Amino acid sequence: MQITYEPIGIITSPHKQMEGIPIQSRGATGIRGSITIYPPFLEGLQDLEGFSHLILIYHFHLSEGYELQPTPFLDTKPHGVFATRAPRRPNPIGFSIVRLIRIREHVLEIENVDILDGTPLLDIKPYVPQFDIVGVERSGWLENKGENIGEIRSDRRFQSKKD
Repeated sequence: MQITYEPIGIITSPHKQMEGIPIQSRGATGIRGSITIYPPFLEGLQDLEGFSHLILIYHFHLSEGYELQPTPFLDTKPHGVFATRAPRRPNPIGFSIVRLIRIREHVLEIENVDILDGTPLLDIKPYVPQFDIVGVERSGWLENKGENIGEIRSDRRFQSKKD
């Protein structure tokens, strides 16, 4: 089975290299960027401006290969890739929750951007607290690890081997 996705737009951000990017959008408070939506998908933006936050689903376009047990940014020991948000994955798909500032024609101005400049956007979904906030009983190895999320930045550990 082959699965193919077509990008619906491109993400522009101040993050020009993988090193130094906030590791989650909660750690990127106030960092602005934009999304340019490609013309065939413009009609899909109807009514989106009524939402304050968006879920962006994108392709980690510079990610090559994967590790089944990477050492994530918030720990010093390896964990199963599916128990992490590491970018080098069997299917290099990422997601971020960003704040929508406004829509101007085909450009979405966004905030809290933890995404590399030039990242292909695969989909947008509205963030709906009634659907998306759930009570959590446990958070695995991440328990008590996110207190300083705003200070943690990416390093070179997930860059391709040829960089």
